[in-house]
This record gives sequence, C-alpha cells and structure tokens, in this order.
Amino acid sequence: MRNSRLIGGKPKIGIRPIIDGRRGGIRESLEDMTMAMAHKVAELYSSVLRHSDGTSVECVIADTTIGGVAEAAMAAEKFRNSGVGVVLSVTPCWCYGFETIDMDGEMPKAIWGFNGT
Repeated sequence: MRNSRLIGGKPKIGIRPIIDGRRGGIRESLEDMTMAMAHKVAELYSSVLRHSDGTSVECVIADTTIGGVAEAAMAAEKFRNSGVGVVLSVTPCWCYGFETIDMDGEMPKAIWGFNGT
C-alpha cells in the first residue's frame, strides 16, 4: 500500500458560472460566454494543478449558469455530492448579489470576474 498523507477522497474544485439573471436578452446574451469561462478555467486547473500524489485535480462545473437562488442551491447540492473542497465562481458581468454568490461560510472560495457588459 502506498503511503499517503491524504485521508478520504481527493478534494475537487467546484466551478460556479454566475450570471446576471435578468431575462429579456441580458441573461441570454451572457450564457454561452459564462459557460465558456467555466470550461476554460476547469481545463486550465486540471492541466496544471496536481494533488500531492501527482494526480490531476478534478473540476466539477455546475450544470447551468447561476442567475438565482434555485440555481445556486442546485450547484451547491451537486458540489456536496461530488466531493468539492473549494469553489471558484466565474462571471463576465456584474452579478455579485446574494442570489448568485456562494454563501457557505465553511467552503474556501474565490471569484474570477470581468465586467465585460
């Protein structure tokens, strides 16, 4: 058996694509760009970051963009069930309201945002 300092599963990185949830053209114009950001950062992290045993870090992306409380809750549930240990929210717009932000005080988190609207 290989000697490992890690007990339990290897933590994953959760990627939350957050978006301005207003319908009528605003949200719709940002959906593809926001999901592309999420996939690009997941690709970057998985190709560069390694666990202490040398294996690649795995990323888990929310199933949809997050523009409201229900979508945020769905992402949080997916992350809980997937072994996520740290969260990155990505966004190309100004959308840092309570309805989109990860409010879990126990989970380390960061935001990569660019107001390109």
